[in-house]
Amino acid sequence: MSSPMSTQDLYDTDFYAWANRQAALLRSGQLEQADITLIAEEIESMGKSELRELENRLTVLILFR
Repeated sequence: MSSPMSTQDLYDTDFYAWANRQAALLRSGQLEQADITLIAEEIESMGKSELRELENRLTVLILFR
């Protein structure tokens, strides 16, 4: 019988499954089981991505108005 995948293994191999698992843990209040470090990194990454997208769109609007 194989052992369950670690949080890091799941994150590395199936991000969608990892994200859904983390969301379920957060919603159920099981914060001690959630991977807070990776969740925080993903939130920061999303914020940076959104900022880059906004900057790119503003650049296009300014250059091509």
